[in-house]
Amino acid sequence: QVQLVESGGGLVQPGGSLRLSCAASGSFEGIYRMGWYRQAPGKQRELVAVKTNGGSTNYADSVKGRFTISRDNAKNAVYLQMNSLRPEDTAVYYCYAYSIIGPGRAYWGQGIQVTISS
Repeated sequence: QVQLVESGGGLVQPGGSLRLSCAASGSFEGIYRMGWYRQAPGKQRELVAVKTNGGSTNYADSVKGRFTISRDNAKNAVYLQMNSLRPEDTAVYYCYAYSIIGPGRAYWGQGIQVTISS
């Protein structure tokens, strides 16, 4: 079992920045990917950015060049630096971890609100 807790959300003006953090605890055996998804009101949850143990990253097209994902394997943490924020980035952001043990399993944090508004 893996527990994920997000922090760092809030309200910022367009063009501003935020840094999300996700602290993970529990058993990390088999954890291969960690990252972030988001869900805006009335929309499906979508990938924002993920990073594998090997360092490969995958970003949503809408955030490329503005968001940066990083991991601290020693601390079992993952971060999302968000710059040049836009109103359309407003969503609940979820920390995500995927274990490749057995059939595979995804773990989710409780989510944290990010609101971009003037």
